Amino acid sequence: MADLPHDPLWPRAGSWPAPVPGERADIALAGIPTHTRSLSPTQAHLTPAAVREALQRYSVHTSGLRVVDAGDAPDPDEVDAAPWVAAVEAGLLIAIGGDNSATVPVARGRGATGLVTLDAHHDIRDGISNGSPVRQLIEAGVHTVVQIGIEPLANSREYAQRAADLGITVVLRDELRRRPIDDVMAEALELAGSSGRTVHVDLDVDVCDRSVAPACPASVPGGISAIELRTAARVAGLHPDVVSIDLTEVDAAADTPDGRTVRLTALCVLEALRARIELIEDRA
Repeated sequence: MADLPHDPLWPRAGSWPAPVPGERADIALAGIPTHTRSLSPTQAHLTPAAVREALQRYSVHTSGLRVVDAGDAPDPDEVDAAPWVAAVEAGLLIAIGGDNSATVPVARGRGATGLVTLDAHHDIRDGISNGSPVRQLIEAGVHTVVQIGIEPLANSREYAQRAADLGITVVLRDELRRRPIDDVMAEALELAGSSGRTVHVDLDVDVCDRSVAPACPASVPGGISAIELRTAARVAGLHPDVVSIDLTEVDAAADTPDGRTVRLTALCVLEALRARIELIEDRA
């Protein structure tokens, strides 16, 4: 970014190298720019590039670990991106959407068998859209699903009943007013990762209050705070069963002039990345 000063003592985040074929990275970033099947008009395909630019506003120490940027999956609305995701060799994949359709190829490509979502919505509609990824993943064999931050007034009684019938564990928005988000996340990850399961974490940014996530078409007043979402990203990165994390439902073209939603998304990427670095260092 031309307007940002250079300081050799303050290295900027982002601009990580591309993967080297045959070499496994510790952490990989990838863009999954889905948008054409969104229930709300969106230009979420612009968000991976916007987040990469925003990363340069922040700094993170990678401790010499191998962090790579795999670029964007080609045509993920037209071609199944799961094989492309599977070909990215990394201990943790952090994926930037795109709408919530991106969750399906990322979780499938990483072989996740447990799912934790932070989302205002159940995402178990019929059909194939950004309103159906949780249902699609259950049908694809995901065994345990925990949904955190569900807003009852943004869902119907019928879909709430469908979630119950599917055996989904639901933590409503109101419960997060009484319990710290890190405790809720830790409990959800233990449940989703039980019996040796690998876990995908879907951070749908529309779980946040609309004041901090105006670029999310379906965010609602009264959602979680920015620091709660950042904390959730950090807890996910620290958990050894988590193989992938996505950040979805941000339309970079609809953000405020200060770029608050895109910057929040970038900070969540760095929270997860920094946490995974700490986990690897602690195990060394």
